Amino acid sequence: MWSYKVISGPGDKPMIVVQYKGEEKQFSAEEISSIVLIKMREIAEAYLGSTLKNVVVTVPAYFNDSQRQATKDAGVIVGLNVMRIINEPTAAAIAYGLDKKVTNVGEKNVLIFDLGGTFDVSLLTIEEGIFEVKATTGDTHLGGEDFDNCLVNHFVRVFKRKHKKDISGNPMALRNLRTSCERAKRTLSSTAQTTIEIDSLFEGIDLYSTITRARFEELNMDLFRKCMEPMEKCLRDAKMDRSTIHDVVLVGGSTRIPRVQQLLQDFFGGKELCKSINLMKLWHTVLLSRLLSIAERGNEKVQDLLLLDVTPLSLGLETAGGVMTVLIPKNTTIPTKKERVFSTYSDKPAWCADPGL
Repeated sequence: MWSYKVISGPGDKPMIVVQYKGEEKQFSAEEISSIVLIKMREIAEAYLGSTLKNVVVTVPAYFNDSQRQATKDAGVIVGLNVMRIINEPTAAAIAYGLDKKVTNVGEKNVLIFDLGGTFDVSLLTIEEGIFEVKATTGDTHLGGEDFDNCLVNHFVRVFKRKHKKDISGNPMALRNLRTSCERAKRTLSSTAQTTIEIDSLFEGIDLYSTITRARFEELNMDLFRKCMEPMEKCLRDAKMDRSTIHDVVLVGGSTRIPRVQQLLQDFFGGKELCKSINLMKLWHTVLLSRLLSIAERGNEKVQDLLLLDVTPLSLGLETAGGVMTVLIPKNTTIPTKKERVFSTYSDKPAWCADPGL
């Protein structure tokens, strides 16, 4: 249940339909992202006191190529030069390593648990300034908004049971309810109980209801458990055991949920989690300044930092029968190069040359 519509636009591109100043407007995902980037640039320029042109953008590790390109396009729309796209968990690991000064204390295996708008898990080895990603996995369709949805659905049922009114088809009521549910979710990370109060939610009827942390956890337990599954996969892909992990770093607003932290600690045998609040702010700024300074130095060799990232998804091409033939398996260190010879499916196939290629 959303407070806006998504329709098919030109070229079957999804378009978001919203009401703005009494008019219906349609925006692509890139345009929505560009609006966010405009605000971020304004904040950064006000703080720095100078014009911002070159940027490094972090994205969920499990973003595919089209999603990464769309992110670049959003930067172009607002006149920014997107110098590089970086995986969010990798960026967090670099910031953590520099902040904790673990780059010169021997090899350390660090697992990044990034649960924000999306969900990513990455496992890295850090040693003497070398940040080597061993494996990464995730779910771009799992994040904080899913927890909000569970609360929204819960209170829709509460309202219907109490007042015999169904608000699921009213965008305005859903928008107000979602805002309150998101606020309640954050509050329940620090208190055992909170109250939802919305005046005139629907047809002049107020919503006043209480929810406990225990009830919130019950509503979302399936999703919380789902967050644990990718860690097993990440460890298998990296060919590591959970006992070999030195540090578990939490990134993303939803990692503040106590039940998520408890499940993580249980998974790692009671290991203390790195949940520094400052880290969330630090990892963006550290990586940004680091990479921009590297770029400005051109070909100068950077001695103290080497990032060995991986491709999160397998890369290949479609062959006969619609089967994907993998050329570069997922979790391959990049940059990389792979060559393979293919024969045509039939003799003398029809083909045409594109003069623009």
